Amino acid sequence: MKPTSKPTTKLLPSALEAHLGFWMRYVSNQVSARFEAELATHDVSVTEWVALRALYAEAITTHAGLIDALGMTKGAASKIISKLEAKDLVARDFVDGGAREQVLRLTAAGRWLVPKLAKLADQNDDYFFAHLGDKKRQALIADLQELVAYHQMKQVPVK
Repeated sequence: MKPTSKPTTKLLPSALEAHLGFWMRYVSNQVSARFEAELATHDVSVTEWVALRALYAEAITTHAGLIDALGMTKGAASKIISKLEAKDLVARDFVDGGAREQVLRLTAAGRWLVPKLAKLADQNDDYFFAHLGDKKRQALIADLQELVAYHQMKQVPVK
């Protein structure tokens, strides 16, 4: 008797550990969680840190400029700015007394805090990557920057 159906070959899925994305996520989650815990001791979230660092680099910026720099929606950026204002780390000034155009700046407390938080970021990097040595670390950064450029990634990681 002839078989009525063809035998099917089962495709076996590749192992989870065979995927580069798995390892990137694995490392990223660990690096982020440790940094998040360090920031929490200063009552700052990762998203707030990214905003503070962007404002520190610019010295003064517009609300729209921060939205562009962070790749956030207007609403999300407004929430972050409001939280930072409540913590007296950021001040929001209105241009020409109107409410439409805003200029953002770090307060003295914000300007004092950013270098402290940057040191935590450096220490976190060292904790995870110092064993690679400078050459491998720089190569890893270059490879990741190449991926960002190739895929035209715009949104800054804030979560």
